[in-house]
Amino acid sequence: MLSPEQILQFNNQGFLILPQFESVVFCKSVIELVKDDLQKQVGPIEYEADTQYPGAPSSRDAEGGKTARRLLSAYARNPLLAHWATGIKLRAPLQQLLGTDVFLSQCHHNCIMTKQPAYSSRTGWHRDSRYWNFARPQLISAWLALGNELEENGCLWVIPGSQELEIESEQLDALQFLRTDLERNKTLLNQAIPVPLKQGDLLLFHSNLFHAAGRNTTSITKFSMVFTYRDALNLPKPGTRSSVLPDIKLN
Repeated sequence: MLSPEQILQFNNQGFLILPQFESVVFCKSVIELVKDDLQKQVGPIEYEADTQYPGAPSSRDAEGGKTARRLLSAYARNPLLAHWATGIKLRAPLQQLLGTDVFLSQCHHNCIMTKQPAYSSRTGWHRDSRYWNFARPQLISAWLALGNELEENGCLWVIPGSQELEIESEQLDALQFLRTDLERNKTLLNQAIPVPLKQGDLLLFHSNLFHAAGRNTTSITKFSMVFTYRDALNLPKPGTRSSVLPDIKLN
């Protein structure tokens, strides 16, 4: 259970780290599963080339074009992942932050993130809610570090408290990333901090929190498991990407 101080931190900062949330044994078992799926090219897979982010190969046919970025549909991919994503261990803190009835979105995140050494891309400053379509931009993502996450291998960076900020359209580029060339954004960007995680640590963060990630400059692939959750009343808007697949209630 979360303490009152932890709940306050999440509400104020927009993120919370739960150290040693999961065992090393579990993390290693997921990594082995992921490596096997990558070797067999078990889809659906998003490739770095698909993102067109800085540092990514220009196309799937280019050198490094088949570098995987995300193994999608994690909930449906394997019972081990589905059980973790809807299990009581994760449900308890989510209920404290979202309410009694919590739902897993199959349309957003629901993946294993892989940041590979040679062709990993850099992700700019963004809010996940920029392309999600729910009644309210108030969802929570649960990010499990399957290995150690450091600045060198592309850990997340966040801007604490930015989930509450009102951002004007001119502060964002055409893809809804925070512009780094604007003087008015520099004060905000100067508040950014890295979020290093140890294997088994869980990061909970608000869908409106500005975050980014660098490239993996090490020789070892970084793996993270990510699922996103909403409360019972925060329904996906009909006819949008957020409503393509049914949400899963955590029982």
